[in-house]
Amino acid sequence: MEQLYPEVYHVCMRPYKHPAASELALERVLYALSDSIRLDIVRHLARVEAATCGELDGGRPKSTVSHHFKVLREAGLVRTENTGTSHMNTLRRADIDSRFPGLLTAILAQHPPAAGNAA
Repeated sequence: MEQLYPEVYHVCMRPYKHPAASELALERVLYALSDSIRLDIVRHLARVEAATCGELDGGRPKSTVSHHFKVLREAGLVRTENTGTSHMNTLRRADIDSRFPGLLTAILAQHPPAAGNAA
């Protein structure tokens, strides 16, 4: 089969673009963290070294999750790397902490609202 369809076996995933730490904007970071789904993803990544998109999707549709990861990447909160056929995500904690000292610590220290008590 590889001889019939070589392009299928040699497809390379495009690398994701991530802003440099010096380019991070507070407005984008706060916007990204204002959504409960994205905040849950960041909270999860703060507890682990790395996670795949599948581990973080919460059963949501792929298109919805892709949008949330794009917002998180563009804000500089998450780094997504291609590892084989998986996308591994890590929290850019050091970059956020160097640009906005104490911000992520303060946000992650807040407990999520109890179910039914959303603000």
